[in-house]
Amino acid sequence: MKSFNVPTTYRSPLISEVKNRRKQQDKLKKDLSPSLLDFGDLKIYLARHFGFCYGVENAIEISFRTIEENEGKRIFLLSEMIHNPLVNADLIARGVRFLQDTGGKQLIPFSELRPDDIVLIPAFGTTLGIEKELRESGIQIEKYNTTCPFVEKVWNRSEQIAAKGYSIVIHGKPKHEETRATFSHASAGAPSVVVNDMHEAVILARYITGALPPESFYENFSGRYSEGFDVTKDLQRIGVVNQTTQLATDTQAIADFLRQTMKDYYRLDESQIGERFADTRDTLCYATNDNQSAVTALLNTPADLAIVAGGYNSSNTTHLVELCEEKLPVYFINSADKIISPEEILHYDYHGRKEVRTSGYLSFEKPVRVLMTSGASCPDAVVEEIIRKLSSFFGAEDLIDSAAGI
Repeated sequence: MKSFNVPTTYRSPLISEVKNRRKQQDKLKKDLSPSLLDFGDLKIYLARHFGFCYGVENAIEISFRTIEENEGKRIFLLSEMIHNPLVNADLIARGVRFLQDTGGKQLIPFSELRPDDIVLIPAFGTTLGIEKELRESGIQIEKYNTTCPFVEKVWNRSEQIAAKGYSIVIHGKPKHEETRATFSHASAGAPSVVVNDMHEAVILARYITGALPPESFYENFSGRYSEGFDVTKDLQRIGVVNQTTQLATDTQAIADFLRQTMKDYYRLDESQIGERFADTRDTLCYATNDNQSAVTALLNTPADLAIVAGGYNSSNTTHLVELCEEKLPVYFINSADKIISPEEILHYDYHGRKEVRTSGYLSFEKPVRVLMTSGASCPDAVVEEIIRKLSSFFGAEDLIDSAAGI
């Protein structure tokens, strides 16, 4: 796979050595067991896969190269490049300004743009409507479009099945930038609707079978269906695609459920299912799958707690937290600074959408065993800083530089 030129400050000699060693030992990525960093009274188990993915590194490389090559020009980001506070802060420090927030609220009107300005499209992509507005402002977006290739793959797959007469069901968080972008691209070619979770997929199935009155669909899915959507016709042939950072198992469960719904309702055998349901398994992102599979394997390791590093508004990171919290206490942090002391940690409660302070998070019999992973938009340098902070509490700082060889 292509290697990217990203700022060295995001790299970690420690993590790079660990990852390179595992890659040499397991080139086919079949061994999902974690890597152990043994600091005596502290044992840290790193997930087999974590950190920057292809799409994120691609977006970062394009962004920083654009800044270097266009000194003196006004450079804007449509919204956050990726969901990581360190990366976005670095871009702002270099003079980049955001046109919108992550919810799509306008911070700087497009009317203020000039044709010689540069606008970077983030890794999540954007809607066809926004692309049109930018072009009408004279902005050339193609050269500075960092949309992840795996997000574009979802769009392309949606277009393919739309051409065959299927409507599109999108599994995603309705307000997320990527979901908004995918909905825009999908609905340009076919009737489309967004479902947030299995609960909503079950409700959608009841419209497919006629168990719910058609008119209530427009209230239940308000703001999440395409213009002109006809619930009495547009759910007769469907395909499921996803926001690539969703839990892959959730997307597959929703797809399997809706497939079975179509099979039962229309009394189809396996050879006939394609008449009503499109196969879209190939839209699941490899990095999302790898990171989630690695965490599932990581959780087989006996441990006292887990630490997940990443941006608090990062969808893929949040799903890693969800997986971990099923097994043990988990602390979701975006930097080593959140580890206040051996007694206290400030971490994000994504259920309550706020930071909370917890005492006694390391209060276990020695050795303390910590599981660790990070989201696809989290620099490895952040993970190393967290490891160094934790190891300092156990007098193991001198072991860091040799830890990769353990």
